[in-house]
Amino acid sequence: MSAATTRSRTPDRLCAEAVDLAREAAEEAAAPGVVGEHVALASEGDRVVTHFFECKELGYRGWRWAVTVARASRAKLVTLDETVLLPGPDALQAPEWVPWSERLRPGDMGPGDLLPTEADDLRLEPGYSGEDAPPPNSVVSEQMAERVEAEDAELVAPAATTRGSIAAVAEELGMRRARVLSRYGLHAAADRWEESHGGKTAMAQAAPASCVSCAFLVPIAGSLSQAFGICANEFGPADGHVVALDYGCGGHSEAAVMPKPPRPAPPVLDTVAPDAFPLHPVRDEGSVPEAPDAVSDDLGHS
Repeated sequence: MSAATTRSRTPDRLCAEAVDLAREAAEEAAAPGVVGEHVALASEGDRVVTHFFECKELGYRGWRWAVTVARASRAKLVTLDETVLLPGPDALQAPEWVPWSERLRPGDMGPGDLLPTEADDLRLEPGYSGEDAPPPNSVVSEQMAERVEAEDAELVAPAATTRGSIAAVAEELGMRRARVLSRYGLHAAADRWEESHGGKTAMAQAAPASCVSCAFLVPIAGSLSQAFGICANEFGPADGHVVALDYGCGGHSEAAVMPKPPRPAPPVLDTVAPDAFPLHPVRDEGSVPEAPDAVSDDLGHS
């Protein structure tokens, strides 16, 4: 270790004793009554010392007023260098700034918000722009490209995109776009969907069957159709969401077939239909005798 390094770590005596000068500078820079006790000092180099004072300002817990003093070589006069407010070891500070692209979370976007994607986004890759289309960074100018197209149009009639060609297949598969999902983008989306509505969730573990046999499952196109679909059960917890085929819930179409209500047996006594009561006795019922009673005839009764 050199002698210069040793001297820089040892505070200069005159600078270390200039506590009053440092306090006056701190009180001049700060508001009245917010400069507290002298808490520490540190050597910044040869004849350069920083004095730390407690900060009593509200909202600055653990911060310290740092006043740096210095003196010239072979001089006995200590001069002021700078006065700043610095955080201490236990200071209350704002969290570290994080770029918006890393702070953004699903569901943060609102109406009118724009979310631009970077040119080197790992989730995207270039799509199919056409067999004869020049690359995006081609040296051929737009005027030259238009001139070549005009000359080709005069010689050969423009042919429509025939079914079965590369362009038609790319358009049918949804690849004729500037950029499409990359393999990384597909896997990232599949991991998110599997985590939220996959076979390992508590809802799927308690389900009577999986979504692959449910009538409410709407299939999707593309390679993700081998593992995912869309739930169309309005009473299910994942209605309108992408669900894994091994996901499930209690709203499965075949979970419990509703039994038909049993038809009750006809009652023995009909208590609903009205009963007919004739005004005169009916002879056919057996309640009226066939021949008139003799006693009744003598008494003159009919």
